[in-house]
Amino acid sequence: MAQVEIKPFSWHRMSEAIDAVRRRLNRAAEALAEAEVRYAVAGGNAVAAWVTKVDRAAVRFTQDVDLLVQRGDLNRIRLVLGEAGFVYRHARGLDMFLEGPQAKARDAVHLIYTGEKVQADHVTAAPLLDQSQADGGLQIVSLEALVEMKLNSYRRKDQVHLLDMIDVGLIDTSWLGRVPAELSGRLLTLLNDPDG
Repeated sequence: MAQVEIKPFSWHRMSEAIDAVRRRLNRAAEALAEAEVRYAVAGGNAVAAWVTKVDRAAVRFTQDVDLLVQRGDLNRIRLVLGEAGFVYRHARGLDMFLEGPQAKARDAVHLIYTGEKVQADHVTAAPLLDQSQADGGLQIVSLEALVEMKLNSYRRKDQVHLLDMIDVGLIDTSWLGRVPAELSGRLLTLLNDPDG
Protein backbone atom coordinates (compact mmCIF):
# COMPACT_ATOMS: atom_id res chain seq x y z
CA MET A 1 0.00 0.00 0.00
CA ALA A 2 1.33 3.43 -0.95
CA GLN A 3 2.35 5.70 1.89
CA VAL A 4 0.53 9.03 2.02
CA GLU A 5 0.76 11.82 4.53
CA ILE A 6 -2.50 11.99 6.45
CA LYS A 7 -3.04 15.42 7.94
CA PRO A 8 -5.38 16.23 10.84
CA PHE A 9 -9.05 16.83 10.06
CA SER A 10 -9.71 20.43 9.07
CA TRP A 11 -12.99 22.15 8.19
CA HIS A 12 -10.86 25.03 6.97
CA ARG A 13 -9.02 22.87 4.40
CA MET A 14 -12.32 21.41 3.19
CA SER A 15 -13.88 24.86 2.83
CA GLU A 16 -10.77 26.25 1.14
CA ALA A 17 -10.79 23.43 -1.44
CA ILE A 18 -14.38 24.24 -2.40
CA ASP A 19 -13.71 27.98 -2.47
CA ALA A 20 -10.63 27.46 -4.65
CA VAL A 21 -12.71 25.78 -7.36
CA ARG A 22 -15.35 28.51 -7.17
CA ARG A 23 -12.73 31.25 -7.43
CA ARG A 24 -11.00 29.49 -10.34
CA LEU A 25 -14.29 29.12 -12.21
CA ASN A 26 -15.34 32.71 -11.61
CA ARG A 27 -11.93 34.14 -12.51
CA ALA A 28 -11.78 32.22 -15.81
CA ALA A 29 -15.42 32.93 -16.71
CA GLU A 30 -15.14 36.64 -15.90
CA ALA A 31 -11.96 37.00 -17.97
CA LEU A 32 -13.56 35.26 -20.97
CA ALA A 33 -16.81 37.22 -20.68
CA GLU A 34 -14.96 40.52 -20.41
CA ALA A 35 -13.01 39.64 -23.58
CA GLU A 36 -16.28 38.57 -25.26
CA VAL A 37 -15.07 34.99 -25.72
CA ARG A 38 -18.02 32.63 -25.66
CA TYR A 39 -17.93 29.74 -23.18
CA ALA A 40 -20.25 27.53 -21.15
CA VAL A 41 -19.61 25.79 -17.85
CA ALA A 42 -19.77 22.00 -18.24
CA GLY A 43 -18.78 18.98 -16.11
CA GLY A 44 -19.27 18.70 -12.38
CA ASN A 45 -19.80 22.42 -11.87
CA ALA A 46 -22.67 22.39 -14.37
CA VAL A 47 -24.15 19.37 -12.57
CA ALA A 48 -23.90 21.28 -9.28
CA ALA A 49 -25.57 24.31 -10.84
CA TRP A 50 -28.52 22.22 -12.03
CA VAL A 51 -28.81 20.08 -8.87
CA THR A 52 -28.79 23.12 -6.58
CA LYS A 53 -31.87 24.44 -8.43
CA VAL A 54 -33.76 21.54 -6.83
CA ASP A 55 -31.94 20.63 -3.62
CA ARG A 56 -28.76 22.33 -2.44
CA ALA A 57 -28.15 19.54 0.07
CA ALA A 58 -27.65 17.15 -2.88
CA VAL A 59 -24.85 19.17 -4.46
CA ARG A 60 -21.58 17.29 -4.80
CA PHE A 61 -18.17 18.98 -4.72
CA THR A 62 -16.01 18.82 -7.86
CA GLN A 63 -12.29 19.52 -8.10
CA ASP A 64 -11.73 20.94 -11.57
CA VAL A 65 -13.38 23.35 -13.97
CA ASP A 66 -14.60 22.26 -17.42
CA LEU A 67 -15.39 24.95 -19.96
CA LEU A 68 -17.02 24.37 -23.33
CA VAL A 69 -15.43 26.66 -25.94
CA GLN A 70 -14.85 26.91 -29.68
CA ARG A 71 -11.51 25.52 -30.87
CA GLY A 72 -11.06 28.55 -33.14
CA ASP A 73 -10.89 30.71 -30.00
CA LEU A 74 -7.98 28.81 -28.43
CA ASN A 75 -5.29 31.42 -29.21
CA ARG A 76 -7.50 34.18 -27.85
CA ILE A 77 -8.35 32.09 -24.77
CA ARG A 78 -4.64 31.49 -24.16
CA LEU A 79 -4.03 35.24 -24.24
CA VAL A 80 -7.04 36.16 -22.08
CA LEU A 81 -6.50 33.49 -19.42
CA GLY A 82 -2.76 34.13 -19.47
CA GLU A 83 -3.46 37.77 -18.64
CA ALA A 84 -5.71 36.53 -15.81
CA GLY A 85 -2.76 34.62 -14.32
CA PHE A 86 -3.36 31.13 -15.69
CA VAL A 87 -0.57 28.99 -17.20
CA TYR A 88 -1.41 27.09 -20.39
CA ARG A 89 -0.57 23.38 -20.64
CA HIS A 90 -1.28 20.77 -23.29
CA ALA A 91 -1.00 17.27 -21.82
CA ARG A 92 -2.46 13.89 -22.79
CA GLY A 93 -4.40 15.51 -25.61
CA LEU A 94 -6.03 18.07 -23.30
CA ASP A 95 -5.78 21.84 -23.27
CA MET A 96 -5.81 23.18 -19.74
CA PHE A 97 -4.97 26.25 -17.71
CA LEU A 98 -3.22 25.89 -14.36
CA GLU A 99 -3.23 28.47 -11.61
CA GLY A 100 0.55 28.48 -11.61
CA PRO A 101 3.54 26.51 -12.90
CA GLN A 102 3.47 24.13 -9.91
CA ALA A 103 -0.31 23.53 -9.95
CA LYS A 104 -1.74 20.07 -10.59
CA ALA A 105 -3.90 19.11 -13.58
CA ARG A 106 -6.74 18.26 -11.20
CA ASP A 107 -6.70 21.92 -10.11
CA ALA A 108 -7.02 23.26 -13.65
CA VAL A 109 -9.48 24.77 -16.08
CA HIS A 110 -10.00 22.12 -18.78
CA LEU A 111 -11.27 23.00 -22.25
CA ILE A 112 -13.88 20.98 -24.13
CA TYR A 113 -14.39 21.90 -27.77
CA THR A 114 -17.87 22.40 -29.21
CA GLY A 115 -18.86 20.08 -32.02
CA GLU A 116 -15.95 17.68 -31.34
CA LYS A 117 -15.93 14.31 -29.60
CA VAL A 118 -14.09 14.49 -26.29
CA GLN A 119 -12.99 10.87 -26.78
CA ALA A 120 -12.92 8.97 -30.08
CA ASP A 121 -15.35 6.34 -28.74
CA HIS A 122 -18.02 8.85 -27.71
CA VAL A 123 -21.34 8.48 -29.51
CA THR A 124 -21.89 12.19 -30.07
CA ALA A 125 -19.82 15.36 -30.15
CA ALA A 126 -19.77 18.00 -27.44
CA PRO A 127 -22.71 20.42 -27.69
CA LEU A 128 -22.67 23.80 -29.36
CA LEU A 129 -22.49 26.94 -27.27
CA ASP A 130 -26.08 27.73 -28.26
CA GLN A 131 -27.03 24.77 -26.03
CA SER A 132 -26.38 26.81 -22.90
CA GLN A 133 -28.02 29.54 -20.87
CA ALA A 134 -27.02 32.45 -18.67
CA ASP A 135 -27.59 31.68 -15.01
CA GLY A 136 -26.20 33.28 -11.85
CA GLY A 137 -23.67 35.35 -13.77
CA LEU A 138 -22.31 32.33 -15.64
CA GLN A 139 -23.12 30.62 -18.92
CA ILE A 140 -24.12 27.01 -18.10
CA VAL A 141 -24.69 24.14 -20.55
CA SER A 142 -28.34 23.17 -20.88
CA LEU A 143 -29.62 20.21 -18.92
CA GLU A 144 -30.17 18.24 -22.15
CA ALA A 145 -26.61 18.88 -23.31
CA LEU A 146 -25.19 18.05 -19.88
CA VAL A 147 -27.06 14.74 -19.62
CA GLU A 148 -25.82 13.71 -23.08
CA MET A 149 -22.24 14.67 -22.20
CA LYS A 150 -22.36 12.64 -18.99
CA LEU A 151 -23.88 9.63 -20.78
CA ASN A 152 -21.15 9.86 -23.42
CA SER A 153 -18.30 9.89 -20.90
CA TYR A 154 -19.98 7.43 -18.52
CA ARG A 155 -16.99 7.11 -16.20
CA ARG A 156 -17.78 6.33 -12.56
CA LYS A 157 -17.95 10.04 -11.67
CA ASP A 158 -20.23 10.72 -14.65
CA GLN A 159 -22.54 7.93 -13.51
CA VAL A 160 -22.59 9.44 -10.01
CA HIS A 161 -23.42 12.87 -11.48
CA LEU A 162 -26.27 11.32 -13.47
CA LEU A 163 -27.52 9.54 -10.34
CA ASP A 164 -27.48 12.86 -8.47
CA MET A 165 -29.66 14.38 -11.19
CA ILE A 166 -31.97 11.36 -11.10
CA ASP A 167 -32.15 11.57 -7.30
CA VAL A 168 -33.42 15.17 -7.30
CA GLY A 169 -35.89 14.52 -10.15
CA LEU A 170 -34.11 16.35 -12.97
CA ILE A 171 -33.95 13.11 -14.99
CA ASP A 172 -36.58 10.36 -15.15
CA THR A 173 -37.84 7.72 -17.60
CA SER A 174 -39.20 10.42 -19.91
CA TRP A 175 -35.58 11.16 -20.80
CA LEU A 176 -35.09 7.77 -22.47
CA GLY A 177 -36.56 9.18 -25.69
CA ARG A 178 -34.68 12.47 -25.38
CA VAL A 179 -31.15 11.09 -25.64
CA PRO A 180 -29.57 9.29 -28.61
CA ALA A 181 -30.69 5.68 -28.81
CA GLU A 182 -27.07 4.53 -28.41
CA LEU A 183 -26.98 6.20 -24.98
CA SER A 184 -30.46 5.39 -23.69
CA GLY A 185 -29.39 1.94 -22.47
CA ARG A 186 -26.87 3.55 -20.12
CA LEU A 187 -29.53 5.85 -18.74
CA LEU A 188 -32.00 2.96 -18.35
CA THR A 189 -29.40 1.03 -16.33
CA LEU A 190 -29.04 3.93 -13.91
CA LEU A 191 -32.79 4.54 -13.69
CA ASN A 192 -33.49 0.85 -13.00
CA ASP A 193 -30.75 0.42 -10.39
CA PRO A 194 -29.90 3.79 -8.83
CA ASP A 195 -28.16 2.10 -5.89
CA GLY A 196 -25.86 0.07 -8.14
